[in-house]
Amino acid sequence: MALTTVEEMRKHVRAIAKIDPAFAPVIKASPLCTINQKRPRQGHYENLVTSIISQQLAVKAADTIRDRVRALAGGSLKPEALVNLSAADLRTAGVSGAKARAIDELTQATLSGAVEFKKFSKLSNEEISAELTALWGIGRWTVEMFLMFHLGRLDLWPVGDLAMRRGWEKIHRLDSEIAPKELDLVGDKFAGRQSIVAWYCWRATEGDSSSW
Repeated sequence: MALTTVEEMRKHVRAIAKIDPAFAPVIKASPLCTINQKRPRQGHYENLVTSIISQQLAVKAADTIRDRVRALAGGSLKPEALVNLSAADLRTAGVSGAKARAIDELTQATLSGAVEFKKFSKLSNEEISAELTALWGIGRWTVEMFLMFHLGRLDLWPVGDLAMRRGWEKIHRLDSEIAPKELDLVGDKFAGRQSIVAWYCWRATEGDSSSW
């Protein structure tokens, strides 16, 4: 997938503000959306391993555990290296039993070819999601973040994400919480740029509500 240029992103952002003017203040108060602006530093497998390790942890703690796992694997987070680590090895690095199982399933699926990362660029969001969520310990949220921030897909609408819903409520000054199913219905009007809308919803949860 080609990277999104700054001018292309600006066009998307202008379109979002035109479709839904409530976004104009948060767009003005925020930097330009960064999704699909740069090539990812990590490979697909390493990104997912990092995501598994990071689940329900503070960033600093997750980074520490990831670095310990990398050290145990000889400095690499590739499947050929991690396959040699046992669940007990991973636990010594701070990885929970459940996460160790998830990493093992991902590793085995990668090495066996059950999951072929090389073909992901040709697969739809739904096809990739089906492959990854079939593995133990990888859920919808993890896949959505992988698709958005790693693969740079601009057409994700992660209504199950609580922070995104809180941002939507704040932007639209709603007096009550919006349900995922209700928010899902409005996604079509942002077709092709839903990920960008979600990104600005997240931005809206930061800072003082008086900003907009």
